[in-house]
Amino acid sequence: MTTYTPKERLYRVLRGMEVDRMPAVCFTQTATVEQMEAVKIFWPEAHEDPEMLAKLAEAAHTVVGFEAVRVPFDITAEAEFFGCKLKAGTREQQPSVVGHSVKTPEDVDKWKNFKFGGNARVDRIIKSVKILADKYGKELPIIGSMIGPFSLAQHLNGDNWFMGIMMDDPVVQPLLDMSTDFCIKYATEMVKAGADTIVIIDPTASYELLGDQFYDKFAVPYHKKIADAMRALNVSTILHICGDTTKGIVLMDKAGVDGISVDQKVNIKAAAAASKQAKIVGNLDPVQLLWKGTPADVTARCKEAFAEGATIVTVGCGIVTATPTENLKALVEYTKTAKYK
Repeated sequence: MTTYTPKERLYRVLRGMEVDRMPAVCFTQTATVEQMEAVKIFWPEAHEDPEMLAKLAEAAHTVVGFEAVRVPFDITAEAEFFGCKLKAGTREQQPSVVGHSVKTPEDVDKWKNFKFGGNARVDRIIKSVKILADKYGKELPIIGSMIGPFSLAQHLNGDNWFMGIMMDDPVVQPLLDMSTDFCIKYATEMVKAGADTIVIIDPTASYELLGDQFYDKFAVPYHKKIADAMRALNVSTILHICGDTTKGIVLMDKAGVDGISVDQKVNIKAAAAASKQAKIVGNLDPVQLLWKGTPADVTARCKEAFAEGATIVTVGCGIVTATPTENLKALVEYTKTAKYK
């Protein structure tokens, strides 16, 4: 059988094509304190500088062995771009949104004419994609990640968001439209910079929180717009939503993404059976297994997840910064032995 480059391997797996083995990739947050110490680049400074961001992202490959590089490490740069106030992160914790910028349709109008190319953090993230693509783009997948439109809208609108979608608040539709437009344009800028895979992290667009009717109305069509735009560019898309999405996989699959990333609460066998198009990727527990377990525990769970139907066995959510490198290396080494029938 032909041996593929990591870039070719991921592309082919997500499209159901023959490959030599499983890709060794992580679609969620990759940085750990041990990686930071190895390359002498640390949070929170690394969130802000394109060179530092790229160098720390590179550590997932050079220190751990993942056969891909991915930026950024958090999902707050998009809200910051639209005027939200952030609580600064630490070496161990990501930044978080603590102040919101949109209450009315008129507030949405103020932000509609957004542009890239300045010095906002999203622009610096785009620059980090280019740095990584220039160095690794011929060989490794270059993964650009962003918050999804539902969660971005919630960041902008704050605690009113969920009540708003239930009560037909007039801000909901224009805000969701603008958030989706932003996501498509942001993803496109990352692709122009060299990204070949886009991850949509939409944690609050949860089937557990929304139920089938609201999820189908307020999440699926907007995820589909992003997936369609990326498919037109021949770019793969992965959708990650936290929580037990087992019962929502059928709806998530309607979005037309190439992969659905699931966390440790999801029944892999049921998810794989429910998804007719997207590949199921996941679902190693980032806390109890990867942080607190042993390499032997990781290898054993990898085998189980593959047997249950995960197309790519990988982390089920963002990697905890305290995670030992040896546990992540156990995941990488497993993937190099996993072959598809």
